[in-house]
Amino acid sequence: MASRLVWASRVASYLRISIPHRGFASVVKDLKYATSHEWVKVEGDKATIGITDHAQDHLGDVVYVELPEVGTSVKQDGSFGAVESVKATSDINSPVSGKIVEVNDELSSSPALVNSSPYENGWIIKVEVSDSNELKNLMDSEQYTKFCEEEDH
Repeated sequence: MASRLVWASRVASYLRISIPHRGFASVVKDLKYATSHEWVKVEGDKATIGITDHAQDHLGDVVYVELPEVGTSVKQDGSFGAVESVKATSDINSPVSGKIVEVNDELSSSPALVNSSPYENGWIIKVEVSDSNELKNLMDSEQYTKFCEEEDH
């Protein structure tokens, strides 16, 4: 099996084909995580929010992302949109409270960015944070990794 995978990787490399390799879901160190599997990256009073690699992996191929309007207020743990995949539709909850200042319009035409780049190009909204103390309610990368391992068993 391993030799087939190496052979397939070499062929794919030669043909310049990208093949996804799924091991364990990746968790980014400098982010905060919600128990509903959203991540948040805070820079000053702005927060970028998306769904985690773990969440997208469980959802399967994302076919549609319901985006909120810029200017809408969000509350910590409150739903602001949805991700629809070939398997299911799942609400997206905000890890922090604040006002939406930007949405990732790229997801309208390329919802699969949530699968291929959940922490970079697949971000969903940016929020002006109204209460930075709410970050204390979120998990760091180590806590989130343990949370996912326990949830999957």
